[in-house]
Amino acid sequence: MLILLPPSEGKIQPKGRSTVSLSTLTFPVELFDTRSKLLSKALAKSPVAPAIALYSGVLYQALDWSSLSAVARKRGEKSILIISALFGALRPADQIPNYKVKIKTSDWKGVLKPPLDGLGADLIIDCRSSTYSAVWQPDPMKTIAVRVFKNDKGKISVITHLSKKYRGELTRLLLKSTKAPKTPEQLLEIAATEFNCKLHKAKDGQPWYLDLIIG
Repeated sequence: MLILLPPSEGKIQPKGRSTVSLSTLTFPVELFDTRSKLLSKALAKSPVAPAIALYSGVLYQALDWSSLSAVARKRGEKSILIISALFGALRPADQIPNYKVKIKTSDWKGVLKPPLDGLGADLIIDCRSSTYSAVWQPDPMKTIAVRVFKNDKGKISVITHLSKKYRGELTRLLLKSTKAPKTPEQLLEIAATEFNCKLHKAKDGQPWYLDLIIG
């Protein structure tokens, strides 16, 4: 299981003397050159925190990493990959500074493809926004993109900003599950314990879709 998450605009301000070390981040060799190019001198000297603690937006509040069990956090370290405008792709424990950088597909699309394709995940759960999904498009036959809709007295409409909250809740649910899903059907089974949801099969080059229907 690979869970793709976006970063968040909201971030904490790390404290301390430790600074970013590009050689210790996920994919240190493959992404080193692009990271070095994008990292300013000021940010290189800024204090750092684990990515999972640095991001403080709606999705990460719903995920509530610090309250998860040690077993759930261990699963998260192996399965979560955060797509970042500045660092490309990060694992939860990667130590990074507070930054404000807009993602550019041209910076990352060609660079991210080889290492991410090489992960070989059996199931990819895509919780990214469209801005971040453009930098890497995994095999649609094993990718499930998560969409969020509102049911208001039978009228179904797309939820935009608050969709992040429910994607965070789904991620938390998956990390707490006794068994990681290996198929779209297994993902649906787990999600259905807390959400009203529907699964749509991959077709015409598009991924599978898991629709969370709120209300």
